[in-house]
Amino acid sequence: MGFTITQGLMLVLLIASTMAVSIARPFENSINTPTPKKFIVGDSYHWNYGFNYIEWATKNGPFFLNDTLVFKYDPPTPKTFPHSVYLLPNHESFIKCDLKNAKMQGNTKQGAGNGFEFVLKVSQPHYFACGEHDGIHCLNGTMKFFVTPMDPSHH
Repeated sequence: MGFTITQGLMLVLLIASTMAVSIARPFENSINTPTPKKFIVGDSYHWNYGFNYIEWATKNGPFFLNDTLVFKYDPPTPKTFPHSVYLLPNHESFIKCDLKNAKMQGNTKQGAGNGFEFVLKVSQPHYFACGEHDGIHCLNGTMKFFVTPMDPSHH
C-alpha cells in the first residue's frame, strides 16, 4: 500500500506546520533559547493502552533540550492493565519493541498521582515504550513513540 498524492501532500503540510511551530516557539530574551516546556504524554488521555503516541509526539513537537515529558498512568489494580515506561537504546529495538537492552524509566506504580518526569538532556532520539505484557502494548504500535530534542544553540 503506497502513498497517494493526497497523503504525500498531507505529510508535507504536517512537516511544514511542525517547522512553523518550532519557529514560533517563544524564546527567552537574555539567552536566546526556548523556554523549557512540560508535556503530559498523551495529554488528558495520559499513558494508556489504545492511544496513538507517535501521532501525539508529531502534533506536540518539536521538542527542545530541557523540555520535560510527564508520564501519568494508573497503578495496577485487578481491573486495570499495568503500564511502565522504558527507554529503548536504538531505532531497531523501537521498531521491533525489543526490550532486551532497554532501561526502565518508570515502573508500574510510578505513573500514579502526578506521574514521573523525564527531562530531555541530550540531542539524540529518545525511544519510549510500554514494557508490560512482554511488550504487547508496544508491538501493537500504540504505546510507543520517539522524540529527538533540538539543541536551540545550533539554529
